[in-house]
Amino acid sequence: MQETKQSPSKKTVQEASAAGFSEAALWGRLLDPIGAELSPEAARYILNLQFPQSDIDRMQALAEKAREGSLTIEEHIEMDNYERVGHVLSLMKSKARKSLKKTRVTH
Repeated sequence: MQETKQSPSKKTVQEASAAGFSEAALWGRLLDPIGAELSPEAARYILNLQFPQSDIDRMQALAEKAREGSLTIEEHIEMDNYERVGHVLSLMKSKARKSLKKTRVTH
């Protein structure tokens, strides 16, 4: 059986994500530049960011529909959007916590 080689331009989405080109990997690099620190005020602001209750309720409703296997295409896209925004928020909060920790250690 002859093995076919895939050209670099025809990589799968999974291969590209694994190589560090996923949206999460890109946001991670953007939010963690070498030597850049957030001010304590900016860090505290980011740590206080949260979804409004109406969005939390919507995420829970979408999660329930997902467990039931009854999501529409539009709802699946909506759920993916919530997941991506939530992940970016997590990255931002991680950066904020690191920044505040560094500030406490140096002062």
